[in-house]
Amino acid sequence: MESFVVHPLDPQDASALIPMRAAARTQKGAPWTIESRKFYDALMEGVLPRADVTFESATIGDVSGVWVHPASSRSDEAILHVHGGGFVEGSATAYRHLVGHIAARAGTRAFVPGYRLAPEHPFPAAVDDVLAVYRGMDASGIRRIAVTGDSAGGNLALVLASCVATKAVLVKAILVGAAALSPLTDLTLSGASYEARADADPYFTKQQLAEVVSAYLRGADANDPLASPLYGSFSGLPPIRIHVGDDEVLLDDSRRYVERAVAAGVDARLDVWTGMPHVFVASIGTLKASALALDAIGTFLTDSFKGRK
Repeated sequence: MESFVVHPLDPQDASALIPMRAAARTQKGAPWTIESRKFYDALMEGVLPRADVTFESATIGDVSGVWVHPASSRSDEAILHVHGGGFVEGSATAYRHLVGHIAARAGTRAFVPGYRLAPEHPFPAAVDDVLAVYRGMDASGIRRIAVTGDSAGGNLALVLASCVATKAVLVKAILVGAAALSPLTDLTLSGASYEARADADPYFTKQQLAEVVSAYLRGADANDPLASPLYGSFSGLPPIRIHVGDDEVLLDDSRRYVERAVAAGVDARLDVWTGMPHVFVASIGTLKASALALDAIGTFLTDSFKGRK
């Protein structure tokens, strides 16, 4: 299996991206704040919904969230999806439609926790909540779990994977795999793509992300593996799949993470999508690449549940 795969830009996607980029650039570099949460939630609420999934509010590990139920599921397995939003925005409810696409493709129910957000609840509150949910899922009798996450949620998903691999979380459940979409893996913001993709990225600037990280860490060490999974242990990790757009300033966060995972002997693969912006899968129904990436994640999750008993 190839560890690094580059997908060409479909001509139809290239045309569809033109107005999307034009609209996005008017807000490029804008601060992510408490006040902008409603706008972000409305954006994620706009993800194309599926007719074959249902939703259920629940609390796991004392963390409230949303269960996403596809038409068919298996009682002893589940996906834990950690939503994005730069650690300061996003909600379980707003993400239900995007997670519905993942759950339906995997044929497995998914729980989206509403973890605590910064700046009111800085690091490591979000980490603690995700770990609590994982323990709670185990306590409920779920024996096979896959973790997925996007952006800041991808960071938290990979932190969880490392904690499980290093036995920092002791449970009976098996973590069968992890899939991350455009994850933020290095909170020191040292990736070369911050400069190389500065113009290409329609959404983010390095300064903008530095402000987000500062709000989240509140003085904590960005090199802490619980903050930056790039600096964590890779030994014993489950299979990892990461999808990222080639036009992202966060490109190197994905590239370097997979390089280190492969060097450590982990079954890891990076899919780079030419011309795609941050978390492009949210544009399902508009971009062909979104459906293709979600299909790949669904196949990976299905195979992971079958392969790691």
